[in-house]
Amino acid sequence: MTPVRSLARAMLSGIFVVSGYRNFRDPGRLAVAAQPVTDKVAPMLKKAHPSFPTETETLIRLNAAVQVSAGLMLASGRFSRPAALVLAGTLVPVTIAGHPFWNNDDPTAKNNNQIHALKNLGLLGGLLLAAADTGGKPGLRWRTGHRIGHSRRSMQRAVRTARREARIAVRSASTARRLPG
Repeated sequence: MTPVRSLARAMLSGIFVVSGYRNFRDPGRLAVAAQPVTDKVAPMLKKAHPSFPTETETLIRLNAAVQVSAGLMLASGRFSRPAALVLAGTLVPVTIAGHPFWNNDDPTAKNNNQIHALKNLGLLGGLLLAAADTGGKPGLRWRTGHRIGHSRRSMQRAVRTARREARIAVRSASTARRLPG
């Protein structure tokens, strides 16, 4: 991994590690803001798996733990692409719950939440770039296309060789028929 990639991933993951740690230690401070989102998500979670926790503080802690662990993976370069996708997934509910500028009547609060929502949108863009980054190595799409092209060329060579050898065999057989004896 290049130094620029390492530094960029560490810088991008820093906010998730720090805020995830804070939110894990004190989920109560976010419970009031997160309650409307968790109330909507809880029935889906119960439907998906009945034993899945649906309490607001537990979901905040779970999200925080995921952010800390995925942030550390992104910063260390271990499974950084999946970690970036996981962080992007955790960022969506956090933004909806924490910065609902569309619900604010106060212009100052609306402006503040709008700025934070746009900041999170920028983080989401950085995470999507990190998820798409192959570290300078060819991506799966390129490798697949390259393999298909290589196989196609190999087959074309094999067909040309078989045709050439068939022509040689036909000429040899016709020559052999013309020979006496």
